[in-house]
Amino acid sequence: MRYTHTYRMLLILLLILVLLLLNLLLGSVAIPAQSIWNILTGTGNEPVSWQNIVWKSRLPQALTALAAGAGLAVSGLQMQTVFRNPLAGPSVLGISSGASMGVAFVILLSGSLGGVALSRLGVMGEIALSVAAIIGSLSVMALIVYVSQKVKGNVTLLIIGVMIGYVSNAVIGVLKFFSVEEDIRAYVIWGLGSFSRVSGNQMMLFVTLMAILLPLSFLLIKTLNLMLLGDGYARNLGLNIKRARLLVIVSAGVLTAIVTAYCGPIIFLGLAVPHLARAMFQTSDHRTLMPATLLLGAALALICNLLARMPGFEGALPVNSVTALVGAPVVASVLFNKRKNDWNE
Repeated sequence: MRYTHTYRMLLILLLILVLLLLNLLLGSVAIPAQSIWNILTGTGNEPVSWQNIVWKSRLPQALTALAAGAGLAVSGLQMQTVFRNPLAGPSVLGISSGASMGVAFVILLSGSLGGVALSRLGVMGEIALSVAAIIGSLSVMALIVYVSQKVKGNVTLLIIGVMIGYVSNAVIGVLKFFSVEEDIRAYVIWGLGSFSRVSGNQMMLFVTLMAILLPLSFLLIKTLNLMLLGDGYARNLGLNIKRARLLVIVSAGVLTAIVTAYCGPIIFLGLAVPHLARAMFQTSDHRTLMPATLLLGAALALICNLLARMPGFEGALPVNSVTALVGAPVVASVLFNKRKNDWNE
């Protein structure tokens, strides 16, 4: 069985490489494969416009999608395990809502108080959005961590997270009411999610952060496997339940916060991919599930990015429109098959 899992992971890894190549090849401008190779290796004499498209648009988008998909998928798996809820996702504790509220304060108040819409500030505006999203999401996560030390039940913590999301949305609604139309439009566009917003030094920083955080999350594999047994068994095996829950929430929260800060609130990837991994590998062992979820999340994000930039289509579709169309059927089919198997048993 372990060899079968290894072969499947190698196939997913090969799929990721193919999808990376397709993300570089396909788009509104057709660039031959040989030209792509020449541009990446620095050989040949390709048009400057093609070089700019590959280096400044397609490659950053592909790497951002790969890192964001992996981060959200791992975060979703951790949330579903710690809450033992198949519908739990990265945004379940209101962390994404906190990021949205931070961005809303910056975007929606910039025009009203400063007289200059943030959308006109170019690169400085994008940096301000990232900083605001990180501050907002980490503030909510700090609140969740504090509350998790005070309450015992996971259900109570889950409800508090949902309430934080409602409060954040209420604050955003008030800010929208007092904001100018241009700022509201900029906020709505940010909320649709995009892998194209990250480029240059921002992309390098984002990918580096994810390359550090994702391996660190693998240190919680044993903890997650123990938590699957239930609090009673895990406590008898020497697991500190409160500390374990805190570590998992912090890990999932930081991953969600970083991705939301750079790409906006990306929906359904963190919810759908863990179900897809469980269905494909037929196991609950996180030694298999964690790397499988990471690879599947990267692959699915690359597919969504490819669909968002369909060849012959000028511009790009909002990523959330594509992730919902891809992720919702996956979750529905997995849950339906699970229920069908329960009936048969």
